Amino acid sequence: MRKLLNTLHVMTQGAYLHRDGETISVKIGGDQKLRIPVHTLEGLVCWGQISCSPPVLALCCEKGVGISFLSEQGRFLARVQGPVSGNVLLRRQQFRLADRADLVLPLVRTIVTAKVANSRVVLLRSAREIGDPEREARLRAAADRLTWIGLDASRAATVDEARGHEGVAGQVYFSVFNDLIVGDRESFTFLGRSRRPPLDRVNALLSFLYALLRHDIESALESVGLDPAVGFLHTDRPGRPSLALDMMEELRAALADRVALTLINRRQLQPGSFLQLDGGGVSLQEDARKAVIAAWQNRKQDEMEHPFLQERIPLGLVPYVQSLLLARHLRGGLDGYPAFLWR
Repeated sequence: MRKLLNTLHVMTQGAYLHRDGETISVKIGGDQKLRIPVHTLEGLVCWGQISCSPPVLALCCEKGVGISFLSEQGRFLARVQGPVSGNVLLRRQQFRLADRADLVLPLVRTIVTAKVANSRVVLLRSAREIGDPEREARLRAAADRLTWIGLDASRAATVDEARGHEGVAGQVYFSVFNDLIVGDRESFTFLGRSRRPPLDRVNALLSFLYALLRHDIESALESVGLDPAVGFLHTDRPGRPSLALDMMEELRAALADRVALTLINRRQLQPGSFLQLDGGGVSLQEDARKAVIAAWQNRKQDEMEHPFLQERIPLGLVPYVQSLLLARHLRGGLDGYPAFLWR
């Protein structure tokens, strides 16, 4: 099994990354703050005004370390990746399948059903722990609705119908997300999903974690030779990693949403951890972003038994394992794609 490596997040504005042999050196104001061997890295994420020397870009591309550039608030800007790995025949099969709605329907059904099932598990876990009969009843009612939506999605006659079930499932899930919050409920009230920009603290945290998850998934897809831009559930759009977004649907509740709820409910983030932006948006403060990334990295170290492989792996390897299973399915080695189902 592949070893889980580190992801280096550089967030100090004005930092400069340069190459020093086989290591990446981080300088701030002319002072060297960090040196890290490139072979220990899975990915590099630059937040805001971060500069990378051309030799650093070349070194990362040579060693298969993907580099993502994000705004300070976590909005995706660009990605640098080295030569495409994997067999060109795999990508050609991916492209052919994406153009055939009849062939891609079973895969889309599986992705949507997994998203619904994992969202349902999040609700039921919280319902058992909530300690409030009214909120527990709302969570269980929403979980029951998701059960039926998942069954309908598994029998969808068309890709568009499956997309419709996916949209309804998202609405049901987020309609009770506020009931999952047991920390400072007044400061962390969630009234609905908002993006570009997020309009409250919970949405700001979710968007930030989704940016982290997106980076990990894109890196995993590219590492097995798949094209993150050509998806099956999400339609093609210039600049959009549709396949990465497909995989995010099945993983976001179990990975990102659980981290967000833990940070809020354990009061590891305070109202002062967030910044009100011009235009009404909300963003994490710099220290809070670092705390979230630390929690994300720690969460990736936790181990679980993969439902298909039936062996224990770190959660951080789930995107890679799912990418590998998807590639095997597209090559014909697996009859179906075994989506990730959280227990």
